[in-house]
Amino acid sequence: MARGRKQAALGSRRRSLLAATIVIAAVCAAFVGGRAAFGSSAPPSPVKVGEWPLPGADRENTRYAPGPITSGNVGTLTEAWSVPIKGAGAFGTYATTPIVVGGVVYTQDIDSNVYAINLKTGQLLWYKQYDDADAGPNGVTVSGGVVYGATAHQAFALQAATGEELWTKTITNKSSGIDMAPGYSDGTVYLSTVPGNVKHFSSGEGQALLWALNARTGATLWKWNEAPTETWSKGNVGINAGGGQWYPPSFDAAGDIYVGTANPTPVPGTNSYPFGSSRPGPNLYTDSIVKLDHKTGKVDWYYQLTPHDIDDWDLQDSPVLTTVNGRRVVIGAGKAGIVVELDQQTGKLLWRKPVGMHNGHDQDGLLTLAQAKKKLTFPFTVYPGILGGVESQLASDGTNVYAAVNNLGATYTNNYESGIQTGNVFKGTGVLVALNQATGKIVWGHRFAQSPYGAATVTNDVVFTTTFDGMLWALSTKTGQVLWQKQLSAGTNATVAVAGDTIITAASLPLSQTQTAEIVAYRLPSP
Repeated sequence: MARGRKQAALGSRRRSLLAATIVIAAVCAAFVGGRAAFGSSAPPSPVKVGEWPLPGADRENTRYAPGPITSGNVGTLTEAWSVPIKGAGAFGTYATTPIVVGGVVYTQDIDSNVYAINLKTGQLLWYKQYDDADAGPNGVTVSGGVVYGATAHQAFALQAATGEELWTKTITNKSSGIDMAPGYSDGTVYLSTVPGNVKHFSSGEGQALLWALNARTGATLWKWNEAPTETWSKGNVGINAGGGQWYPPSFDAAGDIYVGTANPTPVPGTNSYPFGSSRPGPNLYTDSIVKLDHKTGKVDWYYQLTPHDIDDWDLQDSPVLTTVNGRRVVIGAGKAGIVVELDQQTGKLLWRKPVGMHNGHDQDGLLTLAQAKKKLTFPFTVYPGILGGVESQLASDGTNVYAAVNNLGATYTNNYESGIQTGNVFKGTGVLVALNQATGKIVWGHRFAQSPYGAATVTNDVVFTTTFDGMLWALSTKTGQVLWQKQLSAGTNATVAVAGDTIITAASLPLSQTQTAEIVAYRLPSP
């Protein structure tokens, strides 16, 4: 997940968590990340039963997959198989949603190594070793018999049947990295860099660029500068950075692209430039949902949730594309702990709903420097903090949108540290909320004693998530009632994929020497 730095880090849960993991010795951490509901009148899912073909299940990133698992039988799920996770870098073991196509599970560990696993038996079919650690989340996608993914530095394509490498392309410089699963649409692969990596963080030399690559050859089609610092840094280009993506873009029927972007830095500032004064203005296009033309990469519209962010509030989750009363909409969320719905055609805000704990800092970025110095006297605590808010992906069943929210604050003691308190990751609680897509009103909320970093995943009338203590949960989409829960073999920040009668997740976060990291599948009993 986040990595702390004396200079305010790139501003993501992935990057700040290092401070906590150092303290707990050998603990390694990497945080990750409208369809027809059961009984709903929404259109049927385009995802085939038995598959999870894209990182967000479909092009719209709804994280909804059809299949036989319902509230009536989810309690009968039992372990079908497990596969040890081989990679274990400085930031954990695993931070992705697996892909399932043609009876094969394709996935990636935090060291960028790729696995192909037989869905039915759990047999490892092939393994492509890269040993190039990133901070996560990462992952692969599959189309036309090809696996697309990235290491911390290169985009790649592999033969799905064998793991043979078809092409690679370096898209980073020494001060940037990659930590996302690629998007794929109509013969084009989309990958974003972030202005930092596990060795070098958050300087003006790091770049956040969205690359559109020819899927067959890896050739560059276009690039979009997500945070053009030359327009808002003035003489401080070497100090400031920002933007980047954690999760894949979404795509509408025309192929146009919707992305959620990360925060600007330094956060909250530096001694010489307190409260982001080295980067005056709104700092576009950070903390934004942006629609891009798929042919050119040019901005169609944007919505910025947090102008001039000084609280590390990435708007990083994949935007969900769905329909409300016949109107095409975009739903997004991120570390600010605010869910928004926009008109897909214009980007107009339709509703805005804070979720989880907030303590009066939602408008910090709009303060003048004088106001910030007066109001934000050190030490001060912000909810949600840099490991809080909606850290991982939303899900939609066409009626409700589901958000896993982390109630974890951050205390800032000065202008140059990122605000993580030693060990506070263990103090986080959380809530899974269901919001009505038409109104933004909360339908229900289920509280957890630990942070739910495991996103939301929906099939029929069941929504899955995981919590930091290694618990896998199944809740009713109608009431939030617990239908089933399972303790994994380690702590986790892993998400859940649904493939027919099988769900797949991971015990990704060993919290002691006795815990083991593994990819694990649970399955309904045979009829």
